[in-house]
Amino acid sequence: MQATRALGTRVIRGAACVCFAVFALGAAPSQRGGSYVGRAWLLIGESSRANEFLGKHVRDRELARLVEQAAEGRLQAATGTSVPQDVALAHPHLLLMLEHYERAAAEAASGSPGRYAQHASSARDEEQIFRSVLHQLGWSLPPGRP
Repeated sequence: MQATRALGTRVIRGAACVCFAVFALGAAPSQRGGSYVGRAWLLIGESSRANEFLGKHVRDRELARLVEQAAEGRLQAATGTSVPQDVALAHPHLLLMLEHYERAAAEAASGSPGRYAQHASSARDEEQIFRSVLHQLGWSLPPGRP
């Protein structure tokens, strides 16, 4: 009876270990991808919010310079961030979006509202492409803004 109980305990422990290993290995890429999605969501939200504000004050060159500096920082942060394999195809579109927002602010700072509008529009297009590629990879950004 004790031998049967010991064998049963070992089988249960072994099964639990296998289940844990499968869960841990299966969850690891998701957690990394999820962290990336959270970082991307924050960068997109901040960029969009700054661009919306700048769009309402596009002739304010000092404001545009401030928005440009912040946009450069977001682009630099995104360039240096860790990108998991399961979302790697989407990342270039995030970088292009952030670059267009930076260029839009630079154009506003130099007094070119028409070129500002072109880059802002291109940034929004890249955001849509980014979201689409993420969706194709099985990921999505949370609704709303961070």
